[in-house]
Amino acid sequence: MKQAIILFNLGGPDSLNAVRPFLFNLFCDKRIISLPNPLRFLLAKFISAKRESTAQKIYEQIGGKSPILENTKMQAEVLERELNRTFLSRSQTRITPERAKVFICMRYWHPLADEVVKNVKQFDPDEVILLPLYPQYSTTTTLSSIENWQKNAKKHGLKCNAKTIHHYHDNKDFIEAHVNLTTKYYKLASKIGKPRILFSAHSLPLSVIKKGDPYALQVEETVKLIVKKINIKDLDWSICYQSKIGPIKWLEPSTENELLRAKADGVPVVLSPISFVSEHSETLVELDMEYKAMIKDEYYFRVPTLSTDPVFIKCLVNLCINHS
Repeated sequence: MKQAIILFNLGGPDSLNAVRPFLFNLFCDKRIISLPNPLRFLLAKFISAKRESTAQKIYEQIGGKSPILENTKMQAEVLERELNRTFLSRSQTRITPERAKVFICMRYWHPLADEVVKNVKQFDPDEVILLPLYPQYSTTTTLSSIENWQKNAKKHGLKCNAKTIHHYHDNKDFIEAHVNLTTKYYKLASKIGKPRILFSAHSLPLSVIKKGDPYALQVEETVKLIVKKINIKDLDWSICYQSKIGPIKWLEPSTENELLRAKADGVPVVLSPISFVSEHSETLVELDMEYKAMIKDEYYFRVPTLSTDPVFIKCLVNLCINHS
């Protein structure tokens, strides 16, 4: 049986010229802006034009493009290798055909669902597994990617058994991977003083949460499980939210405010990006440059994203094998 794993991620511009169309695709998503068309289309045109220059300056700081595709490719390669190694070890014969192939599908820039569906159809799998690189479920990320995939699968006549992994915010291997990395940086920070761990997640408008989106609850559950497993008495920690845009109310407290509070308290900060599993502009610029500048260098310890961490890859492998 051949298995196609569709690895969903946000995507990012691959050049400065791609910034405006990337932003347009983002803001034209009905799961991001719920206005009906043509209003949503016109608003997306306006916002993408207005934000283009600001966003280009962000990407200029990291080489003129987003690194998210390269990072996701590394994750896909390791996941595919480990999946096929697992299938081979379980096989009764010494030689088996390729069992699993991992396809990357970005939501707002290439490779987009329309082109990925065609490649999957050519691969002709017996089963498709939809695996978002969003550990916590949100209508703005997980659901948006799945709906877009299903629309394109129908358009191109991709008909095979499809299973969806909606979230893994409480998966034991996912939690363990975070515990291992966070503990490592906590020990480094402890040489200066008693650290405060800031678990930073991408923010969401409160209006989305009020409609029943479970994202914030799942972020909280993830963090509580990590804190419990770290098992340090009187651990100083906080959940905070980053990457807010626009004047509407978003999830709080903001990462920026929590950093200012830590600075005022004179404690070293261990900052863990809890909702991102790949490095991109919101970790490499926001966390590593903008937020780091707010704290003295020796007081700021940024935990890397899980990326190709072996325990995290083990989590993804088991999700693909044990899906239901």
